[in-house]
Amino acid sequence: MEKEVVFRRLMSYSFEYNRAEGILRCRLSGDVTDDVLKDFFRAGGSCAARMQPSAGVVDLSAVTSFDVSSRTIEELARAKPAVDDPQLKRIVIAASPDTFGMMRMFEIEAEKNRPDIHVVRSEREAWAILAVQSPNFRPFEQD
Repeated sequence: MEKEVVFRRLMSYSFEYNRAEGILRCRLSGDVTDDVLKDFFRAGGSCAARMQPSAGVVDLSAVTSFDVSSRTIEELARAKPAVDDPQLKRIVIAASPDTFGMMRMFEIEAEKNRPDIHVVRSEREAWAILAVQSPNFRPFEQD
């Protein structure tokens, strides 16, 4: 059972990079809990620090359950970002109403550390903010 939990946690998110526009896209899927989101932030922060993207997109479209506490959202929002660049555009795609509401809370709490953050409901909205027509992403493998 323990191996299954670890495997599910590892497979809950993935990272892709669009070299042409310098966009790092992070996708979460399945059941997202406090622990999964914290793990994702650590891994995503490491990935972003290495890549130094010009924009970051967190896609929560494939999340089936978002069981994350408001305390965890506040802690993560107030934490120092891995890429400490106020010009970095950060987009969160949150299609479901519950996830959208939690991520709006993140957006409000994170404004001081991440002034150019946007929470949207669709990928189309994200690409419009970034002025990108059809981005081409390749998987980014962590060491």
